[in-house]
Amino acid sequence: MKPSIKSALTLSLIAAAVSGAVLTSTALAQTQMRVGMAYDAGGKFDKSFNESAFNGATRAAKTFGLQVKDFEPSDPSQVVQGIRAFATDGFDLTIGVGFNNNASITQVAKENPDLSFGLIDDVSAAPNVASLTFKEEEGSYLVGYLAALNSSTGVVGFIGGMDIPLIHKFEAGYAAGAKAAKPGVKVVAQYVGTTPDAWNNPGKAKEIASGMRSKGADIIFAAAGASGKGLQDYIKQVQCIKGAQLPGGVKFGSDNFAKVTKSAGYKAACAGNTRPMFFIGVDSDQNYLGDYDGNPATMNHGLTSMLKRVDNAVYTLIADVKGNKFKGGQRVFGLKEAGVGYAMDNFNKALISSDQIAKVEAIRQQIIAGKISVPNK
Repeated sequence: MKPSIKSALTLSLIAAAVSGAVLTSTALAQTQMRVGMAYDAGGKFDKSFNESAFNGATRAAKTFGLQVKDFEPSDPSQVVQGIRAFATDGFDLTIGVGFNNNASITQVAKENPDLSFGLIDDVSAAPNVASLTFKEEEGSYLVGYLAALNSSTGVVGFIGGMDIPLIHKFEAGYAAGAKAAKPGVKVVAQYVGTTPDAWNNPGKAKEIASGMRSKGADIIFAAAGASGKGLQDYIKQVQCIKGAQLPGGVKFGSDNFAKVTKSAGYKAACAGNTRPMFFIGVDSDQNYLGDYDGNPATMNHGLTSMLKRVDNAVYTLIADVKGNKFKGGQRVFGLKEAGVGYAMDNFNKALISSDQIAKVEAIRQQIIAGKISVPNK
């Protein structure tokens, strides 16, 4: 069937979007390595998963002097055409960011067996796809451990984005780490939704955070993509949990942050019998997002972040292609491979004591050594 003018124009626009600026030198086009990045829902500047991948590609571009082009589909139906456009243009490597890109990457990889492809967060059946996956449960174990050590109520929360096995790994590790630190801790968990829209629904995440606070949760970890902003906004709004609002059976048992300098706004909103609330960031270091008054010297509301080093994985893959060392198949990044971890910086150094860091580092080494087995579901 002959394609319509409209469909032909759409495909042309997609090809133009991923190709970017035309190189003026034919010789340069033939020698300079080119990498195509197809991003997942939420966009490349989601301050989380996609942005970490973008940072890794950007670092590689600077290090190796290569060219990186982006593709951010406005509609899921455009994904396969966008990835195919990279391949048609002869890009040396095309990376699909996120498991939602598996079908498209796999299809185009099979059509182009002589080209190299990468996939983040899922495993492709195509032999010329490097599938980069992570032991999210290991990093989540560490931040769960810190959450339980610092919770004043003994109740911590987990907000997942899409209700899928990948995010269950975050929840399982977080809950296990929390219970290892404090066996009596209660972990409440809820998911934003069951469709890809769950990654970009901060309103729903904010609603879930409110419900968790009513159950006594004072520290909440969100593995929900751009939806996590709803949690951060909610904690900015309330800042603390009040003793008079605690549910039956929950009471304040500690006050680890009594000596931390508070902002004037916090003191006004949280006078009396209260304790501060904190979020735990995900994928990238999101600690700075808890600096609600623009003053790092006052108490930050980002306790830490579970680092998923997508940037390192992307950088490593690009380096392999650059060095003619590309290999298809699955590659797993855990604590041992510096693929996951937790964030410490100027924004949370007043929140987590050196004693706690020593404990978490000892736990990290035990996981690497296989002395602690972290559940992933």
